[in-house]
Amino acid sequence: MVIFKKRIDSKKHPFINDIITNRSLWLMLTPVLLFFVIFRYIPLTGIILAFKDYNVREGVFGSPWTGLENFMFMIKSGVLFTITRNTILYNIVFIFFGNFVQIVIAIMLSELVFRRLKKISQSIMILPHFISFVILGVFIYNLFNYEYGALNGILKEMGKEEVDVYSMTNVWKYILVFFQTWKTIGYGSVIYIATITNIDGSLYEASDIDGASIFQKIFHITIPMLKPTVAILILLAFGRIMRGQFELFYNIVGDNSQLFATTDIIDTYVFRSLTHIFDPGMGTAAGFYQSVVGLVFVVVANYSVKKLHEEYALF
Repeated sequence: MVIFKKRIDSKKHPFINDIITNRSLWLMLTPVLLFFVIFRYIPLTGIILAFKDYNVREGVFGSPWTGLENFMFMIKSGVLFTITRNTILYNIVFIFFGNFVQIVIAIMLSELVFRRLKKISQSIMILPHFISFVILGVFIYNLFNYEYGALNGILKEMGKEEVDVYSMTNVWKYILVFFQTWKTIGYGSVIYIATITNIDGSLYEASDIDGASIFQKIFHITIPMLKPTVAILILLAFGRIMRGQFELFYNIVGDNSQLFATTDIIDTYVFRSLTHIFDPGMGTAAGFYQSVVGLVFVVVANYSVKKLHEEYALF
């Protein structure tokens, strides 16, 4: 055993030496590595379906190659443009508007004097994070349903004409943004509250001596100190800019084709390709395109941040 240890301690095998030395840590890491290998890396072989006309009888590897036909079909039909536009625009709004609201809420809570009121407010705002999207979808359906929805019930009582919200495509852009912001506002503001709490208190004490107002302290101390956190969170969010919030869109909009022009995203399109028309080739092509463009967004966003503030960049 001693001889074996001497051999692996040599400079020729530093990786094996690290495994032996830190075997407890590597043992704890093993389940995570297995998870990624089994559920992330092995399924990558299915990417070839994006370039095939899949049929069940011949299987994944036996199905005939089609080259870029799946991609060309999505481009010519206009589907690729629609789902890309919707996915990117929704995520941009979710990222910037969501972070703006979270910062405002975090600053407001940090300025509250009464601790009990601060804790109660924070607890109430974080509750929506734990509400299932399925429950949220049922709530919205019962709110906007044409026949027995709460909205039309109120309009009836007021003697006004009923509205069919599920046929009004432009309205759903605002509905989706509102409920996504409502659901994430409490949980997202926790990070900013933690950052504000860790700001050096002497800065505020010095500003009080100088006679600074609350707004001057917010704009000249709090917000500048939040910049690194905001930059990192936005960069991480840009890594998921091509991944739509599937649970939100599917549970609220569902399979209502009337709304697809403004609510269909890449994730819902892939889901329908696999479950409704059973075209794994088309769904895989959309997913492959989603991953490639998402990678480009991350690299470009990180490069832009690095040019402005190198210390805020991820790599």
